Amino acid sequence: MTGLADILTVLVRPELLGLVAPGTLAGIHVGAIPGLSVTMAVSILISFTFSWEVYPAIALMIGIYMGGVCGGSRTAMLLNIPGAPSAIATALDGYPMARRGEAGTPIGAVGRDPLTFAERFTFDVQLLEGGISFIAVMIGMFGISEALIQLHHVDKAALRQRIGRIVPALSALRRHLPLTMQSSAIGVVIGALPGTGGDIAALMACDHARRVTRNPEVPFAEGAMEGLVAPEAANNAAVGGAFIPMMTLGIPGDAVTAIMIGALFIHGLNPGPMLMIDKPDMFWFIVGCLLVANVFMLIFGLTGIRIFTKIVEMPRSVLVPLILLLSIVGAFAVNNAIADVYWMLGFGVLGYFMRHYGYPLGPVILGVILSRLLDDNWRRAIISEREDLGRFFEGIFTSPLSLVLFLSVILIFVSQTPLWRWAKARLSREGRSES
Repeated sequence: MTGLADILTVLVRPELLGLVAPGTLAGIHVGAIPGLSVTMAVSILISFTFSWEVYPAIALMIGIYMGGVCGGSRTAMLLNIPGAPSAIATALDGYPMARRGEAGTPIGAVGRDPLTFAERFTFDVQLLEGGISFIAVMIGMFGISEALIQLHHVDKAALRQRIGRIVPALSALRRHLPLTMQSSAIGVVIGALPGTGGDIAALMACDHARRVTRNPEVPFAEGAMEGLVAPEAANNAAVGGAFIPMMTLGIPGDAVTAIMIGALFIHGLNPGPMLMIDKPDMFWFIVGCLLVANVFMLIFGLTGIRIFTKIVEMPRSVLVPLILLLSIVGAFAVNNAIADVYWMLGFGVLGYFMRHYGYPLGPVILGVILSRLLDDNWRRAIISEREDLGRFFEGIFTSPLSLVLFLSVILIFVSQTPLWRWAKARLSREGRSES
């Protein structure tokens, strides 16, 4: 009963409830602005809350964290500008839904080496020394390219949004419940892996939805409901997953939980295994704050739909400059560097021609996000094996976890080959003939 009482602490203390609610609302709006990340907002809060008691400080941070996850999807669906990397997958099907009037329903290696600080692929150009921000690439590929696309239709009337019932029908909830549960499980697992986060979870869930959905009512990337349900469920679930290693091992699941670990240290707490022994009330309090923040996210998310959808109904002569303004401000706000604006404009033009000739943008963005992760972890693995490739590959086969992951990757690649599909079709024909 002690755990339940600690979970309910946030409900019985009005001042805590009064911090989670506005924190969630503020997070929604911060997350909706490209370039203003939840990580930035939570880190700024550290300087304001270090003199507070630990409960109010954590309650406010968790509210902003949860709200920011939801907010990044708003501009992704309405303007095709993901407010955060985790909303990239949402934009792939969410934006086509908004264009149909259904908004109510739904590069690592450039720069200085992070370990040795040596220049790589800079060609003695100072502009390249800082690397290429994947946020600038993301905003350019989606935001600027969308503004250029809209210039072709600037004289057309704005599309009116059909805002009927905001709460989905029970039949729709029942139909998408299995995919929601599967995507949530993906989000929790990926979120619990340090160094990943909601962006990887959302993209993996989106790929999972494409694999398991046999006959979607609308094709994927054209406004499929499954393409919206899967990444959003995984994105939100990854938040809870990120807290698992933080509270049990003292290892941050993502950038926000890393900041929260710092906040706990400031308040005299020691995140990790001893936290659950010395301060079990804090563990259950964090669980309670996450539950309450999810409720407020649902409330503010539903009540704000009609206001947000008015953005799409603006005349294109107003909407296109608004997209350009948000894109420029968002790209500059990442590092306060004009170079990021130049990169954003360059990748925006590239994205425009890719979309014009029918090339998908998702794989490019995924490659930009994963390339730095692959590079950093490859370097760490090689250094840990003293730059011995033989020992590195031997470790893959001697560690059970590494072997399972390695075989899973091989299986994924093989399953996409024509030989696999031919063998699968042949086995299916033989099974039917025997029956």
